[in-house]
Amino acid sequence: MQIFRLASGTAAALALVTSLAAVEPAAARDRLSPGAAAAIGVLGGLAVGGAIAASQSPAYAAPAPVYVAPPPSPPPVYVESEPVYYAPPPRPVYVERCYTERYSEWVPGWGWEQRRRRICR
Repeated sequence: MQIFRLASGTAAALALVTSLAAVEPAAARDRLSPGAAAAIGVLGGLAVGGAIAASQSPAYAAPAPVYVAPPPSPPPVYVESEPVYYAPPPRPVYVERCYTERYSEWVPGWGWEQRRRRICR
């Protein structure tokens, strides 16, 4: 397919060059208006650009496969883990349940007196 594109692009460029070489520049200037000359120039540029583009490989083509042996894998590395220090669990904490008891006591010469005492179990 690529050879066909190269041959067709080359043939188009060759046809353009021979047609432009056959016309004398002085005679062409007398017969063509400036717009027609510009149109011929644009068409010639398109033809040359097409010939150049046809000779190039497409940009989206995959590169040719390259077979390379994979690099050797590095040797395994054995790392000794850090020591783990184990702390025993903390001793259980016993919570005392305390309450305050109020009571009345007879004080001789004074009378009844209110007293409190703390009782913990």
